Amino acid sequence: MTLEQFEFEVTSACAASPIVAGISTVGVGATWVRLRAHLADGSFIEAFYNQATGKTAFALIKVNQRILGADNTGGWHWHPRDNPDSHIPINQAVTFAEFLREVEKPLKA
Repeated sequence: MTLEQFEFEVTSACAASPIVAGISTVGVGATWVRLRAHLADGSFIEAFYNQATGKTAFALIKVNQRILGADNTGGWHWHPRDNPDSHIPINQAVTFAEFLREVEKPLKA
């Protein structure tokens, strides 16, 4: 995946979400990008991708703490809401759209 494809994936999912208030670029390099989806409740999602290494990471941040995450460092895994410091291994990649759906779940309950 290219940086442009990653940015398109993130911005497209954000545009379709009722909880995303805006999106910004936090940082960018020759092979990486860090985006921030600002949520209506004041929290945000950090989305990171490094094209050279393939590293991808998503984190829901609220009051300066990760409360949900997913990344592929050492293999794809979730950092669940009930214990965001733990690692729950999974067998498939997590897309930004899938991560955003997990963020939205408590709001739909």
